Amino acid sequence: MAGIHITDIESAINWWRQLQPSADGITACDQVRALAEVYALMVYHHQDLADETSMPRRAHAAWLDWYAQTPDSPCIAICSTAQGDAVCKGCGRGEWEVQQWNLLSPGDKRLVWRRITDAGTAWRFNRYAERARLTASAAAPGRDGAAA
Repeated sequence: MAGIHITDIESAINWWRQLQPSADGITACDQVRALAEVYALMVYHHQDLADETSMPRRAHAAWLDWYAQTPDSPCIAICSTAQGDAVCKGCGRGEWEVQQWNLLSPGDKRLVWRRITDAGTAWRFNRYAERARLTASAAAPGRDGAAA
């Protein structure tokens, strides 16, 4: 199951709230309402993950719009899996994740992002943090998925 973590749902809600603020301070845009419904059900059922494949269409579309503005790949162009490491020292992904990145669903990619961010051991989070920020900002506009 490709799961979308509750923190990603919350981030998408907040992004939409900034993008389309309430005119009257009460009414939320359609995207916020769709995502808030999913978020509320997750909280009610004590779930951390929403199933990407069974999310309501409007909520999933709103989440994908938020996802499209996030960096696609954690790659910082320092890959140690090519030298035989099971986990890349540069980005923190496993060899399989590096090789199959372009085939992963957005939900699966975000789960990998969450894992490597929580671990915080990859060079992208310490030694080369500035390089990672520059790489992410340079890759964000096109989001063609070319960087793996």
